[in-house]
Amino acid sequence: MSDEFRKNLMGPEPTLLPAEPEIYQHLALGQEALDLVAKHPTSSLLWAILAEEAWAEGRTIDSYAYARVGYHRGLDSLRRNGWRGAGPIPWEHEPNRGFLRALYSLGRASAAIGEAEEPERIEKFLNDSDPVAKAAIEG
Repeated sequence: MSDEFRKNLMGPEPTLLPAEPEIYQHLALGQEALDLVAKHPTSSLLWAILAEEAWAEGRTIDSYAYARVGYHRGLDSLRRNGWRGAGPIPWEHEPNRGFLRALYSLGRASAAIGEAEEPERIEKFLNDSDPVAKAAIEG
């Protein structure tokens, strides 16, 4: 039996998104996500931050919209980095956190606006990505 066959039985390798050092630096210096997102529209982290800020301010629809963009930008990035629609997206790898936070925010906002199946689908996706992600986000 080949090693490749054995590897496939164990499931796909974790997907590790690339770091965004320029974004981290700007955020650390106090720049707002809203000011950065126009220059970095592919960053799930920035969209996730916007979704979280909107949620905290009670702007559920805005939170939903920001989270939806962050989710789709994250899917694009995951695919560019080898993800094939399944497999771990570990929370412990910091660059993955933007996508996972956007995913969480999308689930929360979709539940708040009364979507029927979306919150369950997202909960499963988040748990399948990394079972510790939800607790880490909520903690």
